[in-house]
Amino acid sequence: MGKRPATVSAILEKLEKIYGEQKAWWPTHPYEFVVWWLCGYPASDERCAKGWAGLNKDVGIAPDALLDASPKRLAAALKAGGMVPELRAVRLKEIAARVKNEFNGDLLAALIGSPGNARKALKKFPNIGDPGADRILLFAGLSPIAAIPSNCPQVLIRILSGKEPKNYGANYRDAQTAIATELPETFEARTRAYLLLKRHGQETCKAAIPRCAACPVNADCAFYPGTRK
Repeated sequence: MGKRPATVSAILEKLEKIYGEQKAWWPTHPYEFVVWWLCGYPASDERCAKGWAGLNKDVGIAPDALLDASPKRLAAALKAGGMVPELRAVRLKEIAARVKNEFNGDLLAALIGSPGNARKALKKFPNIGDPGADRILLFAGLSPIAAIPSNCPQVLIRILSGKEPKNYGANYRDAQTAIATELPETFEARTRAYLLLKRHGQETCKAAIPRCAACPVNADCAFYPGTRK
């Protein structure tokens, strides 16, 4: 018989006691995040941060700065962020042109209003899918949506159900449902959940080899002891 899972709130309380209060370390302005997310490839917080630092230092991030810089200069600035800097340089120019020409240079203002319309607009940008759009809307203070960290949607599914669906989309939607059902629809509650689940997924409840024995919530986890040894 599997363990009875705790509530989402109880899980988050335990995680916060271990990891402490978490804060976003990435740009939360929609335009800046779209640029930041292309600063690394394969996209990860660490690679994006390195590319972002190089871009800010050598070129700048304003639309005009990106449009005025040569592709070669942009690629050089992005190199610290990982692979295909030349392609990422081209994509950054596309982003800058779209924000300047379609959104009058103010992406944030263009996203105010319907979350559905805002999501559609964001998904027109390179490498921004539903998880990225949700993350932007939540941390920009545009919609208290139940966003889930794109690289670790498995965390809540494992803890609450003891299962690990193979379909990424189903994983993501089920995790969203758990957040939306159990937590208040506020920016504070939803950002707190996102950050704690992200930290736990990166350090302990990893996608490939979860560290179940060291998990601070394994007593409440329906997945523990998991099938992985």
